[in-house]
Amino acid sequence: MTARKPQRRREFGTVRRLPSGRWQARYWAPDGSRRTAPETFESKTDAQIWLTLTQADIERKHWIDPDAGAVNFEAYALKWVDERGLSATTDELYRRLLRLHILPTFGPMDLDEITPPGVRTWRAERLQATGATTVAKSYRLLKAIMETATDDELIRRNPCRIKGAGTEKAKERPTATVEQVDALADALGPRWRLMVYFGAYGPMRPEEQAALRRTNVTLDPLAVKIREAAPELTTGRRVEGDTKSDAGVRTIYLPGFLHMEVKRHLDWFAEKGLDGLLFVGEKGAPFRRSSFGRKWRRARAQVGLPDDFRFYDLRHTGHTLATRAGATLRDAMVRAGQSSERAALIYQHSDDQRQREVAGSIDARVRADRGKAMERRVHKKEA
Repeated sequence: MTARKPQRRREFGTVRRLPSGRWQARYWAPDGSRRTAPETFESKTDAQIWLTLTQADIERKHWIDPDAGAVNFEAYALKWVDERGLSATTDELYRRLLRLHILPTFGPMDLDEITPPGVRTWRAERLQATGATTVAKSYRLLKAIMETATDDELIRRNPCRIKGAGTEKAKERPTATVEQVDALADALGPRWRLMVYFGAYGPMRPEEQAALRRTNVTLDPLAVKIREAAPELTTGRRVEGDTKSDAGVRTIYLPGFLHMEVKRHLDWFAEKGLDGLLFVGEKGAPFRRSSFGRKWRRARAQVGLPDDFRFYDLRHTGHTLATRAGATLRDAMVRAGQSSERAALIYQHSDDQRQREVAGSIDARVRADRGKAMERRVHKKEA
């Protein structure tokens, strides 16, 4: 009986010369399938070197299936947003950035077709078409999506490699003087003037003010408890929910000069009922960004502030006043509900007593500035 020949050990890969004269490399993938190199080579040596590198990648668990990245970017990106569990405003922002700035270029592509040169070209074109801040946000979103694709082993490396491209370089925001804040409050009228003061001397975000109810306000001590936020989407729908971050949940002690303003607003304008909304329109409905925005623009023009001065910039005024009143950076962060630089400030504290002291200092500063403004007006009349 003839002895059975020992089975020949299967080679990792082979090379062969094609009719064109170029060399083709083929190998066995980890899943047992026969794969062909995505390109041909000028020489047999080049093909063998490619096989050696591919085999090393497989042994080191660095190999990625060349077909894994054949996933449509638009489908992957939209699923990525769905799976994040984002707040309503962030979800809306991401979908808008995708729709307007990312999908028109990368939507039809597969993940593995997006390359560093393609990303650079896209960014350069976006910078010509829209603002740098929007481009930075769009780039950060694209980079985050592609980073997840890398973690999912659909692509080998993230193609978003432009240093600093995701950093926003916003210009210095303007602040208002105490006299201008008072003028804005007067121009907006009795129903809305407290919103100006809360924005400047709180300083509270617009979406935080939209969620305020009578139960959030106390007159002794004069304070406002921020527990929720109600941002308005571009569709006009308000979404009541958590504050922007955990730091947004806070108690803000207000300067004493606002006591009569707050009491009068509670008596005259707040929605009736123990849990009534603090800010409502003339017909009793929650205030809307569109209608309030028209009032704000008219008041801003009347006061003489620049066209780019936003209601949100009142918070910058509040930050500046708090600093001038002796507040530490930690004090200002607690007051404004900000969580950034937490690691650097972990050993600094700002308790309720310190927050009351900050409110008292702001009170003294505003009263002094108002007195000076009054003196200037008297001197001007006498002159």
